[in-house]
Amino acid sequence: MVLKTREKLIEVARQLFAHKGVENTTMNDIAAASDKGRRTIYTYFKNKREIYNAVIERESENMLESLREVLHSDLPPARKLAESLKRRFEIIMQLSQRQDSIKIIFYRDLRRIDKIRKLVGEKEEEILTMILKEGVDAGEFDIMQAKRLPSLVKILLQSSDYLNLKAETDDKITTANLIDKSVEYIVQGILINRKSCI
Repeated sequence: MVLKTREKLIEVARQLFAHKGVENTTMNDIAAASDKGRRTIYTYFKNKREIYNAVIERESENMLESLREVLHSDLPPARKLAESLKRRFEIIMQLSQRQDSIKIIFYRDLRRIDKIRKLVGEKEEEILTMILKEGVDAGEFDIMQAKRLPSLVKILLQSSDYLNLKAETDDKITTANLIDKSVEYIVQGILINRKSCI
């Protein structure tokens, strides 16, 4: 019951933040929309900032779950790397196409992206590092390229996140075709035997 109430409050807050904006949403709004009293909300969260942090944390965990699936799969390292990169790019593309929830929160204030990027970034890098280590250990990845890749991927993902969330036209730089080409370029650049198939 406790977990359900907390999750309901997070979901209601997410919807209100998307609709009204974080600044324009009050604790009273969250209480009314969730059919809970303010006292109940304060049992779970000290203030609106804590609720907002819980919304961001939940969204970041949803993003990471897809990457963890790839990490724990039986795919060979090159396929894991390609699939994890592709999924990460697609997550942001899907987010940029949504007309609700977290995209709208970010669209209202792009500085909020930094919060989720920090939460997700370290964990993403851990997942990438494990895949790279697996590829180096298997003799599939060049060790020097594996050391360089995390920095490149971090910059590439941050740029993609920003461009996709900010873009309002159909001239988005990151399209499905460009994602495939970028992933192929990255994976081919790290392979010892470039003829290896990904």
